[in-house]
Amino acid sequence: MQSAASTLVVLGTGGTIAGSAESADDNVSYRSATLPVATLVATLDLPAGLPIESEQVAQLDSKDMDFATWRRLAVRIAAHLARPDVIAVVVTHGTDTLEETAYFLQRVLSPAKPVVLTAAMRPATSRLADGPQNLADAIAVATAPDSHGVTVVIAGTVHSALDVRKVHPYRLDAFGSGDAGPIARVEEGRLRVLRRWPDAAGAPSGIGVLPEDTSAWPRVGIVTSGAGADARSVGALVDAGFTGIAVAATGNGRIHSSLEAPLRDAMARGCAVLRSTRCLDGTVIDAAAASADDDLPSAGALTPQQARVELIVRLLERSRGAPP
Repeated sequence: MQSAASTLVVLGTGGTIAGSAESADDNVSYRSATLPVATLVATLDLPAGLPIESEQVAQLDSKDMDFATWRRLAVRIAAHLARPDVIAVVVTHGTDTLEETAYFLQRVLSPAKPVVLTAAMRPATSRLADGPQNLADAIAVATAPDSHGVTVVIAGTVHSALDVRKVHPYRLDAFGSGDAGPIARVEEGRLRVLRRWPDAAGAPSGIGVLPEDTSAWPRVGIVTSGAGADARSVGALVDAGFTGIAVAATGNGRIHSSLEAPLRDAMARGCAVLRSTRCLDGTVIDAAAASADDDLPSAGALTPQQARVELIVRLLERSRGAPP
C-alpha cells in the first residue's frame, strides 16, 4: 500500500540533458533542449511502485536562462510541492546556469520536501550519454528519507544549492561544492551521506515576491576587480539603471583602489553592493579592525554568481516591503 505522499514530479527546462547531435560520437556540436522531458523519463528503469509525472516547463539552452523561466519554474515547483500526494520534485536543467537556478530556488522556496536539479555534460544522443544515470541518481536522492531542500545531483555527487558551482567546462564531473564539500554520493542507487543535510537559513521569500512582469525585476550586474580595473564600469551600470552590483573581488574580497570610491558612490545613490571573491573556494573574511574594503558589504562564502542572485532576491523582497 502506497503512502499518501508517493508521487514524484519531473519538470523539464531543456539543456544538454535534452540535447541531440547528428552523430553519437559528437559531444560538442549538438543542439541543446530538443527532447521533451517525458522522453527522458521514459528511457529509465524506474523504481517499482513509484508514480512519476512529467511536465515541460521550458525548453531552452541554460546559457539563455531568464527571469520569466525562473518565475515559471518556481511557481510550478511550489504548486506541485503543495500537493499532499507529491513526495518530491526533480528538475532537468542545463549546466551553464545550473548553480544560479539552484540558489534562486532555495532562496525563494526553501522547500521542506526535496527539490533535486540534475543535468548532463553530454547530449542524450551521445554513445556514452551521462544524462540517464544522472536523472536516475536524482530520483534516488529525491526519494531518500532524509532528503530535503534544493540540491544538485550530477556525476553521482549530491551538492547543496548553497554551495554548488560549475568548476569545469567539459568533464562529466563538472561541479563542486567549494570548501563545504558535497552532501553525499550516490552509489548503486543508494546514498552515502558525507555531511549533515543543510538546514534552510531563514524563512523563504515565497513566490509572492516575484513580479509576473519580469521587466520589473531588479537589474543586477557583476563587476570584476583585477589588474587595470576601470572605474567607468561601475558608473555605467548605475547610469543604466542597475540597482545592484556584485563584485568579483580578488583574494580575500580585496577591491582595486580605482573601484572603491565609485562603489561607495553607487551605494550612496541607492545601488546595493555585495563583495565576493574571484577565488573558486573559500569565503571572504573581514578583518577585526575595519579596513578600506570592509565598509563594502561582504557576500561571505557566496560566489559572484550567487551574490548576484542574492541581491536580486533581496531587492525583490525590499520592493514588496520585506525587511532588507
